[in-house]
Amino acid sequence: MNSLPTRLYRAEQVRALDHYTIHEVGISGTVLMERAGAAAFELLRQIWPNAASVGVVCGTGNNGGDGYVVARLAREAGMAVTLFQLGDINHVEGDALAASQRLNSVDITPVPFEPALLANHDVLVDALLGTGIQGKVEGEKHGCILSMNASNKPVLSLDIPSGLNPDTGQAEGIAVRAAATISFIGLKRGLLTGDGAGYCGELHFNDLSVPLIVFDQQEAEVERIDYQQLKHILKPRLRNTHKAHYGHVFVIGGEHGYTGAVRMAGEAALRVGAGLVSIGTRKEHAAMLNTSRPELMVHGVDNDSEFNRLAERASIIAIGPGLGQSDWAKRLLGYAYDSGLPIVIDADALNLLSLMPRKRDNWVLTPHEGEAARMLGQSTHEVRADRFRTVTELQENYGGVAILKGAGTLICGPENKLYLCNEGNPGMASGGMGDVLTGIIAGLIAQGIGLTDAARLGVCLHGAAADANAQLAGMRGMLATDLMPGVRRLANP
Repeated sequence: MNSLPTRLYRAEQVRALDHYTIHEVGISGTVLMERAGAAAFELLRQIWPNAASVGVVCGTGNNGGDGYVVARLAREAGMAVTLFQLGDINHVEGDALAASQRLNSVDITPVPFEPALLANHDVLVDALLGTGIQGKVEGEKHGCILSMNASNKPVLSLDIPSGLNPDTGQAEGIAVRAAATISFIGLKRGLLTGDGAGYCGELHFNDLSVPLIVFDQQEAEVERIDYQQLKHILKPRLRNTHKAHYGHVFVIGGEHGYTGAVRMAGEAALRVGAGLVSIGTRKEHAAMLNTSRPELMVHGVDNDSEFNRLAERASIIAIGPGLGQSDWAKRLLGYAYDSGLPIVIDADALNLLSLMPRKRDNWVLTPHEGEAARMLGQSTHEVRADRFRTVTELQENYGGVAILKGAGTLICGPENKLYLCNEGNPGMASGGMGDVLTGIIAGLIAQGIGLTDAARLGVCLHGAAADANAQLAGMRGMLATDLMPGVRRLANP
């Protein structure tokens, strides 16, 4: 992925940036539209240098106007061009109307959309809806998007794949599955999470040479983060330190059949730099859990005195990997609550928390969408419909730092600032990945890193390790334990 800005905006905010640029800075809408079309056409030639024909699908708004510019530039470059018009071209107005009139100079006449004609083109350009979408896509537009997706032709979407909600990242019934998307002026937050991560393809951005002062007019509510931005949090170690300086993580879990989960969380905490890791698990598992990783100190825990003896030495508790929901699990979670220590909560500990909600400041919650739905008493559909709202509600209801895992993982801390990490890949859709993340975050907190910073860095380090592993061996077949060498390397920038 190319370099992307860190500020992420709602569509309404980008329209305000556009308005300010035109009316206060004095760059006309026509100039901005020409710049957008030129940037899109340049990208098209860069990605598909051998393409000889292009089909441009335009609506009647400014997104369609950008498409008119692309069509004109493609014809000027000698490409065969078909411009498909959806909606009455007599309703086109303003800058888009001016762009449509300039098509006369290259002898392009818009034609009604015809699905069968899509096969005649090497590349399609999606300039249908843009950010002006309102509600579910229906009727002719729905059929058009369906045909584009079924055409097996690569699609370049202008600003945002048509049908995708720019604010939530939710497909509104249907959306264009783009091979690449180029977003203009302000990067829309919905492109990077939820459905957006799957529909936009290779994401590019162009600010259309808008002056930096414009971006000070709108405060971005969401910040895009990545490992390179945050690795400075990991400070060099002094030579005269020892293991006690780097904290003691107490990992709790490992119900029958799930010992691997707590084992992976424990190793991840060590690999990211925790000085010591103890594991509290079922008594019958204690003797064998550390045979493959002897650095883990494993204990059978079944009552409060056994728990407190280990908690007294710990810097932080990580609970949930392989925990289950038995009476034993409930007791251990209660002990963790009572300890007063910072806690990273994952998996079944989150499910148990959803049954008896409570709120505290010194924990990090790491649900995926299903767990988040249970915690909020909602359906997974409601959670997916607006992941930004969901992570904010999690933080407000439960306190501390909330993480909503998934494509475009979101983090919300006590200050209500939202962070989005777009690192990671579909190879992470395998068992144990969440256990590794839990161990990473706990290991960072044990070393004295604050909860919000540990959550942000942990998520990004986790995703970056997975991306490195995918480059090495591919996405399919990626195991959670495959990340450990990358976790260690990235913990030492």
